[in-house]
Amino acid sequence: MNSTVDGEFQKYAVESGAYIREHFFGPDPRLRRLVERLSDEDLQRLPRGGHDYRKLYSAYKVAVEHRGSPTVILAKTVKGWTLGQGLEARNATHQIKKLDVDALKRFRDRLELPISDSELEDGDPPYYHPGPQSAEYEYLAARRRVLHGPLPERVVRAKAVELPGDPTYADLLAGSGEKAKASTTTAFARLLRNLLRDPQLGRRVVPIIPDEARTFGLDALFREVKIYAPFGQAYEPVDAALLLSYQESRTGRLLEEGITEAGSMASFTAAGTAYATWGEPMIPFFIFYSMFGFQRVGDLIWAASDAQAKGFLLAATAGRTTLMGEGLQHQDGHSLVLASTVPTCQAYDPAFAYEMAAVIRDGLHRMYGQTDDAGNSGAGESLFYYLTLYNENYEMPARAESVSDADIIEGLYPWAPAPDGLEASATIVFSGSANLAARAAQAALAEHHGIGADLWSATSYKRLREDALSVERWNRLHPSEEPRVAPVTAKLATGRGPIVAVTDFMKAVPDQIARFVPPARTFTALGTDGFGRSDTREALRRFFETDAAHVEIATLAALADAGGIDRSLVAETIKRHDIDTDLPDPRTR
Repeated sequence: MNSTVDGEFQKYAVESGAYIREHFFGPDPRLRRLVERLSDEDLQRLPRGGHDYRKLYSAYKVAVEHRGSPTVILAKTVKGWTLGQGLEARNATHQIKKLDVDALKRFRDRLELPISDSELEDGDPPYYHPGPQSAEYEYLAARRRVLHGPLPERVVRAKAVELPGDPTYADLLAGSGEKAKASTTTAFARLLRNLLRDPQLGRRVVPIIPDEARTFGLDALFREVKIYAPFGQAYEPVDAALLLSYQESRTGRLLEEGITEAGSMASFTAAGTAYATWGEPMIPFFIFYSMFGFQRVGDLIWAASDAQAKGFLLAATAGRTTLMGEGLQHQDGHSLVLASTVPTCQAYDPAFAYEMAAVIRDGLHRMYGQTDDAGNSGAGESLFYYLTLYNENYEMPARAESVSDADIIEGLYPWAPAPDGLEASATIVFSGSANLAARAAQAALAEHHGIGADLWSATSYKRLREDALSVERWNRLHPSEEPRVAPVTAKLATGRGPIVAVTDFMKAVPDQIARFVPPARTFTALGTDGFGRSDTREALRRFFETDAAHVEIATLAALADAGGIDRSLVAETIKRHDIDTDLPDPRTR
């Protein structure tokens, strides 16, 4: 049996007993003698181990009673077992949806069911029930009673989780100052350290890193919380002389998984469902290269969502143009598109440290800090959060007093009005690192053309779209009531003129809100569709037409289309920026 490959086993399942005798038992006289007493029909009906009830029972009995090491049961089965020669072990089994009368009779005979020919021939085959006094029924009913009923049920015993207060987030809300620069990745590293140090919440925080902890600025955690290793530090690391060297411990709290996003997702799912499986809410923070998240382990992310896992996925080095000198392997411009397909995923693309802090605080509250209908604290929603983190350093502004957490969480808010002395005739919407191009374009429009543009920050197009779809559905099902207005529509109705949205991701990300823009305003999306190969951020952004020059031109072109300015102004600006208008679309290059 060890030398028989799967294809041969499938062949034996559909061939005659004579064929099995000749090809499986025939080559060896000893094997022939084993089956001399069996007819060809007996050979054809020999069950595989996975269909032999006594063997299965014996295997599971040994496994249950075994102690000291894991046990694996390999049960060999036949696809379509007992369904007859037209289905059993056939490659087309899944395409065959019905059995004819002859096939039903063979099925009945194979399983020795007490059903008459007439019952099968009347066109409505009966269900077979062994009766409430039968051993089979008693066994099944007893097992259901042990499992507390006929349907699976998740029992969650809510446990109060004390969330950190404002001091944990204070330095991120304050910004980096005018002279200092930082990235949202380094800002997150600071916040994660604050959360790990929290006397109440810290023990529940589970940092998970598949690789590149130093790239993400998380190497300070090596000494402070140490890397978990079941046998402790078993070697001297090559960086032992460094202050922030690898330090492993049996009590370490950082899961450094090695280069395996799949293994890291397993840890994320285990920690993210511990609130139900163990009655202990844990808070996983899985930090990975942005490109290696949804693209590489999207199926496992979907499975985690289906299992109602909670926690945070952090896409470090996000965007298609921010990682200089790296090839296509790191140019992620589509993870936010993939994230939009997962129902429980709350996807955010923060531009600033204070936005990132607000999103994480909101996530902790929604997942772990709410009170359920019975008044139990610690209950929360079965969600997970996906945040992009950029490695580009720029000034991190302090959060304005006019901006609330709710503004950030709702997905869109006004960030800066048109420059003094100019009335806004257009709106530029940015997200993530594209804020730099938007801010530079706003200044250029004012300086060179005397045109004012408002700046808005879009932290979550997914949230905006989903809220708009909910409003659309409500209006459709309540035709006699006053129609509601989608939040994104109401927000953008406060401005006038065209809207230009710029992102470091594909145009499909801002396009999620395109049809919800007020009818009086046009909408243009600038994004990174295509591949793109450049050694600097500036060159790559010029290639994708998402730099400040193209934001400026897109705004002018939209104003010209609306009749607000002369088209010659657009042409002059294209010439000033030395843009080759005959180049192919970046998407096709």
